Amino acid sequence: MREELNVEELFASKVFTLGKMKERLPKSTYKEVKKIMDQGGELSLATADVVASAMKDWAIENGATHYTHWFQPLTGITAEKHDAFVTHPDEDGRMIMEFSGKELIKGEPDASSFPSGGLRATFEARGYTTWDITSPAFIKETATGPTLCIPTAFCSYKGEALDKKTPLLRSMEALSKQAIRIVCLFGNTEATKVLPSVGAEQEYFLVDSAKALQREDIIFAGRTLFGAPAPKGQEMDDHYFGVIRERIGGFMHDVNIELWKLGVTSKTQHNEAAPAQHEVAPIYESANVAVDHNQLVMETLKRVAGKHGLRCMLHEKPFAGVNGSGKHNNWSITTDNGVNLLEPGQTPNENIQFLLVLACIMKAVDTHADLLRQSASNVGNDHRLGGYEAPPAIISIFLGEQLEDVVAQLVETGKADNLKEGGVLRTGVSTLPDFVKDATDRNRTSPFAFTGNKFEFRMVGSEDSIGSPNTTLNAIVAEAFCEAADRLEGAEDFDMAVHDLIKEYMTEHQRIIFNGNGYAREWEEEAARRGLPNIPSMVAAVDTLTTPKAIHLFEKFGIFTEAELRSRAEVLYETYAKTINIEALTMVDMANKQIIPAVMKYSKSLADAVIAITEAGGDTYVPTRMLQQITQKLTEMEKASEALLEVEKKASAMERGKEQAFCYHDEVMVAMNALRKPADELEKLVDKKYWPFPTYADLLFEV
Repeated sequence: MREELNVEELFASKVFTLGKMKERLPKSTYKEVKKIMDQGGELSLATADVVASAMKDWAIENGATHYTHWFQPLTGITAEKHDAFVTHPDEDGRMIMEFSGKELIKGEPDASSFPSGGLRATFEARGYTTWDITSPAFIKETATGPTLCIPTAFCSYKGEALDKKTPLLRSMEALSKQAIRIVCLFGNTEATKVLPSVGAEQEYFLVDSAKALQREDIIFAGRTLFGAPAPKGQEMDDHYFGVIRERIGGFMHDVNIELWKLGVTSKTQHNEAAPAQHEVAPIYESANVAVDHNQLVMETLKRVAGKHGLRCMLHEKPFAGVNGSGKHNNWSITTDNGVNLLEPGQTPNENIQFLLVLACIMKAVDTHADLLRQSASNVGNDHRLGGYEAPPAIISIFLGEQLEDVVAQLVETGKADNLKEGGVLRTGVSTLPDFVKDATDRNRTSPFAFTGNKFEFRMVGSEDSIGSPNTTLNAIVAEAFCEAADRLEGAEDFDMAVHDLIKEYMTEHQRIIFNGNGYAREWEEEAARRGLPNIPSMVAAVDTLTTPKAIHLFEKFGIFTEAELRSRAEVLYETYAKTINIEALTMVDMANKQIIPAVMKYSKSLADAVIAITEAGGDTYVPTRMLQQITQKLTEMEKASEALLEVEKKASAMERGKEQAFCYHDEVMVAMNALRKPADELEKLVDKKYWPFPTYADLLFEV
């Protein structure tokens, strides 16, 4: 029987929260820290020493012996180097535990050992991590023992951003600065900043660890590279929101405990659409903390899964033929005095501030649809986007019937006098209450959907950091706000000017609105007629980072320099090539060392059966026919394996960069698919006891 949990006491027990700072720091020190968190500025070394000492004492009380600067390099995951609090023993030989303000503020990892896209060379190794005061320190409990983790940014010796956090923080400041100009125009002079808030829903698969470890593809690629469909998939729709299995329930229980300790507001858990697929979702928080917390969610899912004999698979498409996994990035913007700029109110057609914000977002998404698409692209997402299970690769905005009608009225007549109402839901059952419906339905096929008081960016991949999507969202909206404020601040007649600007933006950018079925082929054709970009793959999206339009946007608001953008493009091309290289070599290895030998053994058993039946005077049609089919597929597989190895050697010998990445996409991936086809067909023909590793049926339905 489980002990009763006191969630209120448990929550953030492993976080050095503002409350703990207030208890442990002198009032003057706390005020200085809080002021810098709210308004920016530089912490004095003396104050940093006081904070570091209090943080160290708290960490030691919680069992920590080490600290680490916890950062997010361009690998997309986190990095950490642990240092003990110990110093030189005193003259009596006693160990002294110390942690200075300098150690809190600055660290020096080797910058040349992380992806830098040419910003750092091996002989230019110095990089710096610097404390992000806006994200609280926390204690992570792993096999190494409790460790104090200090969220930090990661920059090169020359100041270039080498991580996901630094550009995100820059974009948040840019968005706040421009959004404040907008709210001030509408008389809100109490607000001092505007914060983007994010809630990231996280999808994942759970399979038995012992079975997963029998498959090289799961070990090396994080997804299955071979696998015939199981007799049952998700066609019965019985897994979605279904009863959570006991083993999975135990895992979810422990995940919640670990996340609550870390201050992550884990709220929702359920089975997802595909067998063995699940989801966890937190409550909204500031974008910076949400990005940090999502990394902790992914780390925690993997770590706790191992303790339950499970393997958590975060890849966007770990199994062919069933739904892949995404990460719905719910984004909104709120002033520090509590005004959500995306709250339409009861009469959105009369809410001029909301309509201006909406018009600016329409402009931002339409103008930079290519950048928004790029921000959600990674290798795994190529297998998911547009696959009738996720948003298409074409960016559009879903507003719902009510707001779409408001926009149409403003575009056509310059005013919106009418408002569609949601009406009342009547079930026809006397014991069930009637209630007022929402004014609009939902659309799960839309990549960027308005869902009441926020936008849900549904394209983000399950394994990806949400740092890049939110950096891009903040940047493009900051630009739209800036241009709107430039127009309106100098207007003689503000009411007329804002009315005209809303109509202008909505008229020019209404093509980005689409409320229909994003999976339909007709939408792809319609989007082409509208002139909306359709970027089919990760490698095709990389160039969007270095267009004059993108460089101007990011440099204008100090989010990226041109050099930083070009470095990220190089990192993305290299990441794609390396990922497909690993997958291709893994396929060849599995084909030649596991599948082909196993099929040959089964073929021999069939040949022996043919001989035995012939000698007994029986009919050999069935085993002979099976043997012919299998040997034919085996020959196809052997040729496909040789072809894959040949084209992979060609690609790997190329100079790193765009051309190599496209070679892997256009040639190596094609060869990989050609190898998989006969292998999966053989799996359907070969006796299960001969097949060398667990099948989809074993992985998806035996948890």
